[in-house]
Amino acid sequence: MNLDRTTIALLAERLENCELEARDTTKITDDHPDMDWEDAYAVQDAIRARKLARGARIVGLKAGLTSRAKMKQMGVEDPVFGFLVDDFAVADGGDIVTSKLIHPKVEPEIAFVTKAPLKGPGCHIAAVLAATDFVVPAIEIIDSRYRDFKFDLKSVVADNCSSSRFVVGGTATPVEGLDLRTLGVVLEKNGQPVALGAGAAVLGHPAAAIAMLANMLGRRGEEIPAGTLILSGGITEAVAVAAGDSVSLRIQSLGSTSVRFV
Repeated sequence: MNLDRTTIALLAERLENCELEARDTTKITDDHPDMDWEDAYAVQDAIRARKLARGARIVGLKAGLTSRAKMKQMGVEDPVFGFLVDDFAVADGGDIVTSKLIHPKVEPEIAFVTKAPLKGPGCHIAAVLAATDFVVPAIEIIDSRYRDFKFDLKSVVADNCSSSRFVVGGTATPVEGLDLRTLGVVLEKNGQPVALGAGAAVLGHPAAAIAMLANMLGRRGEEIPAGTLILSGGITEAVAVAAGDSVSLRIQSLGSTSVRFV
């Protein structure tokens, strides 16, 4: 680590205040170009501690940067990961108050819910599938706290990977008999398709992102507990939304979910 505890605490306060007050900021590596990956996750951990101290509950985890092409472009070998708190959850078909966000975008995802713990090292796709209780369609609403949605990867990790809101729906579907790689995905905005994809867009198999998360946590002496909701990563490019937009997601064999922006 290159940053001291005081600096990490101040950065966490800065980023979380931007989230809570719906205002942007410049990326933190502008001020701290020597920040390393350990520092970035330490800032994220400090944001999590701030939320827990105010009574928030951790309800899930999320993966980001799950496209192989994007990872190669950014010069990294692993996705990035963040956490989800109860305040981020939105009911299926519910409303999101846009004024509480800065510049939201939506991503279609396959969400996993575990029935057994997962821990690395050595976690793999088969282990993830064996530990999965069911999968559901999910819309993640990302909202970077950085001005104009411009950031580098260490800054976005510190900012809890742009976590903001999420909605899940459809039917709780067991993974037995499903090929998650080939499931078709249609994201619609105001009744018009805006993004199409398939599960394989996430690292070749969406369970690969869960395995990588378990392995990363294993290196930190942590695990994914049973009963954890995990957003496995965007299947398509993120789509910008604004007040008045309605977004729906349909995933083959998994059903649909939707949300409105007001």
